[in-house]
Amino acid sequence: MNTTSSLRGSTTTTVVGDVVRVLAGLAIPVGGALYGPVAVALLSLVLLGTVLPRAVGLQGVVDPLVGVVLSVAAWIALLDLYARVSWLDLVMHLLATAALTVLAYAVLVFLGCLPTPGPLLAGPDAGARAAGPTLRRPRTGAVVTATALGVLLALLWEVGEWAGARYVDPSIDVGYLDTLGDLVAGGIGAFVAGLLLVRRS
Repeated sequence: MNTTSSLRGSTTTTVVGDVVRVLAGLAIPVGGALYGPVAVALLSLVLLGTVLPRAVGLQGVVDPLVGVVLSVAAWIALLDLYARVSWLDLVMHLLATAALTVLAYAVLVFLGCLPTPGPLLAGPDAGARAAGPTLRRPRTGAVVTATALGVLLALLWEVGEWAGARYVDPSIDVGYLDTLGDLVAGGIGAFVAGLLLVRRS
């Protein structure tokens, strides 16, 4: 792909990402009117998840994709589709954890806490954060780090579900099998995200 095509593709995905961000912002009052303050809180977190990719310079299709996945996960919850379609829960835990893992890794790269693992997070100033020559297997380390980060996020997600069931809505399913399945799905999603992060262009 030549430079012109690359820039055109980057501009297109940025515009699509901006559209996703605008829609995520508009969804907050709509969700609040339909479902109350819990929806406002949930959709505000989604908006944050759509803005962060732009803030940290996450480029390509991953930018809008993160926002779409988080928005879909939130609206499935608000529409109570998880209770109606049992397999949706595991699918969305896998996809959302993968998206959040890439986003969290990108934030840590942006803050200078981690080296750039591969082309996916290689922004214009990524050279200063590239993996140093002292690392023998930087890509393996990136996959392990991403997987661990995603598993932590999946665990925090489950803690959030427990808190929601305990203090907000007792109908939220936080049983042992549900929690275990969600953690496994999240771990798989995190591992896949790690593989995508180190994929060579």
